[in-house]
Amino acid sequence: MTDTAPSQDLAPPTSPEQLLQRFKELGIETTTHEHPPLMTVEDSKRLRGDLPGGHCKSLFFKDKKDQYWLFVTSEDRKVDIKALDRKLGAARLSFASPERLWQVLGVKPGSVTPFALINDRERKVRVFLDAAMLRQELLNYHPLVNTKTTSIRPADLVRFIEACGHRPATLNLDI
Repeated sequence: MTDTAPSQDLAPPTSPEQLLQRFKELGIETTTHEHPPLMTVEDSKRLRGDLPGGHCKSLFFKDKKDQYWLFVTSEDRKVDIKALDRKLGAARLSFASPERLWQVLGVKPGSVTPFALINDRERKVRVFLDAAMLRQELLNYHPLVNTKTTSIRPADLVRFIEACGHRPATLNLDI
């Protein structure tokens, strides 16, 4: 895989509107809110207002064997990458480059989301969901762009990921 930088003007392979349509096709209820671009958890906390539900972050990694990993957790969860790679059985995790993020998930930095698995048609990514995060009533993620946030129930998130052809594993970081 060559690392070619995504153009700032490049549209994602799946638009937010196509993603929301896919939710409807699957019978998944979501609510989407628009807001200024949010690049970090700190931006999100400052600008999201009173948006209900658990606010989450998605971490996209590559290991030394060129395997891709998506770990999705609550925004405030501290993640020790060295400990995480042992729990996942990965070979030395590091954050994937923006180019690989675009090539594999079709999103840009600041927009990493489990919803981007819709673009991983080759099933290159191993998906792990934090067990504590899944205990929330609602979860919030960007719908492929960082100018919107979509709320979804945890069971529906899992159903969506499975409909994308992935088998998400649940990881309990508290043990």
